Amino acid sequence: MPFISRKTIDEIQTRLDPVGIIGEYVRLEQRGGNFWGLCPFHNEKTPSFSVNPERKSWYCFGCHEGGGIVNFVMQVEKISFPEALVQLARKTGVRIEYESDNGAVRHEDENSGREKDDCVELYRRVAGSLHHILRETAEGASALQYVHSRGINNAMIDRFRLGYAPSDRTWLYKFLSGKGYSAAFLAQSGLFSRKYPQTAFFSGRLMFPINDRQGRTVAFGGRILGGDGPKYLNSQESVLYRKREALFALDLALPEIRRTKEALVCEGYMDVIALHQAGVTNAVAPLGTAFTGEQARLLRRWAERIKLLFDTDEAGETAAGKAILVCRQNSVSCAVVRIELPGGTAFKDPADILKDGGESLLSESVKNVMLDSDYLTAKSKSKFLTRRDDTEGISRAIAFLIPFFSSIESEAEKDAFSKQLALVLGVDPSAVQHDLRFGQEKTAAGRRAGEGNTAQRCIAMNEELYVLTAAAVNIEVRPDLFNAVRKNLPAEDFEDRSAKELYLALEECLRCGELRLDALLSRLEDRALRDFVAGRSAGREFSDRMEQIVFDGIRGVKIKHLERRGRRVDTELRLAKNAGQDTADLLLEKQFILDELQTLKGVGYGRST
Repeated sequence: MPFISRKTIDEIQTRLDPVGIIGEYVRLEQRGGNFWGLCPFHNEKTPSFSVNPERKSWYCFGCHEGGGIVNFVMQVEKISFPEALVQLARKTGVRIEYESDNGAVRHEDENSGREKDDCVELYRRVAGSLHHILRETAEGASALQYVHSRGINNAMIDRFRLGYAPSDRTWLYKFLSGKGYSAAFLAQSGLFSRKYPQTAFFSGRLMFPINDRQGRTVAFGGRILGGDGPKYLNSQESVLYRKREALFALDLALPEIRRTKEALVCEGYMDVIALHQAGVTNAVAPLGTAFTGEQARLLRRWAERIKLLFDTDEAGETAAGKAILVCRQNSVSCAVVRIELPGGTAFKDPADILKDGGESLLSESVKNVMLDSDYLTAKSKSKFLTRRDDTEGISRAIAFLIPFFSSIESEAEKDAFSKQLALVLGVDPSAVQHDLRFGQEKTAAGRRAGEGNTAQRCIAMNEELYVLTAAAVNIEVRPDLFNAVRKNLPAEDFEDRSAKELYLALEECLRCGELRLDALLSRLEDRALRDFVAGRSAGREFSDRMEQIVFDGIRGVKIKHLERRGRRVDTELRLAKNAGQDTADLLLEKQFILDELQTLKGVGYGRST
């Protein structure tokens, strides 16, 4: 599969203006050597988002996210690494050069000017083939009949490009191989089993193409129609597809979301298709996950309010409660759709309402909307109060609503909510407000204590970590600094666990030629260490005298390592003497250590080492 060349990436990095790029999304003001603004990834009133123009890095001291400029564009635009590079190449005037596994090179404007990468093109073609099988072949007839039985018409089948994956799991590989796709390319496509590369990931399933917001197919969802296996399967995550950041049918729903400033989030593929058929074309759905903060922030770009339509069983109500908090925590107004059917008919999901009642009934049934505060208040009462004077139930109902109360930003709204809850529970408003605020403060204090303990327990600056952090935060501008470290200090010379992890991550970046802060941070599994390094990259601590810091640090680590080694030799000498063993080799090693220490401490240690 062709990939963007290292030369292109380096040229983009060289030309990047971090303040200019990030300034398109965040209003920045200079304070000292850095630029500051309100973080685009979480809600805050005081700027804690910092851009370091020298290191071309950013860091938020509020949410502890950080990285390089490519990483920023990936997060804020919700796009893959290659897509971010393409976008930045256009901004910086860099001509993109692609390399193939065989070393062949081509430029972006070659190959008939096509800008989509080969994987996106493959998914487009596969989606078209599976759609043809569903609509036009005998093998897809039973799947097509199932879709029609759910009330879905052909117009929606075509609009969503529904398809069918044949039960023969080798069919797709044979088909694509016959079209000229290489085995290596198909192995990386995500369409086949990793263990058995000629076996299709999907077989015998109704297929739902998953598109990005530009309408390009980047993944699939599949519903089983018979036999054993999970009811639904989604494609594996890839550089094109991250399920926490994607929404089914977003590309089709965007025009209506932009027009109405509202998005309707429901549970599944069939619900979304049924709603669109009924004219509710702002409907989208998560992809096998609970509704996430990433998805809320994505919708927040176009929607002022998110409406939730989940099942009324216990799982659905729990999901709705969590989704409400996600919306509130990401500054999106939220409401809950309460479907009411004629004659008191029990609630069904949108797909069943479409099948049994038709499009008009479905479109009317989703118009009944409750504010999120009303929904949660009613839920807390029904869940915990068995009688009006149930004091224990009242306490539990209030405790249940503390997370929601904490997510409300407006003090006026908090006051109104506590009064509303007091009225519903039949208790004194001041008592309710006291309990809610006390619970909020207690939760916040516990969280702060937990975060503080975690940071103190995991990360403490020491000599080993200091020298590696200096090399890490300067990896893009001075990769030679870590080269000096690894030349003089092997990984085993480091005792600190965090220092060892950082050393190995730097080593891996160097070997892979990925000398970028983004790449380094992505290799750090310890979240506390990742935050630690990202935070130091935003400051000025390692901007000056960086060479002196690194070389003094190398000397310090070598001294500590030799001193530890000397203590071990002293112990071995005592044991050998007591046992009457020969100590000549140990004495020679002891003398070597003393000579090395004398050189390091007495003569000094500089760049020639």
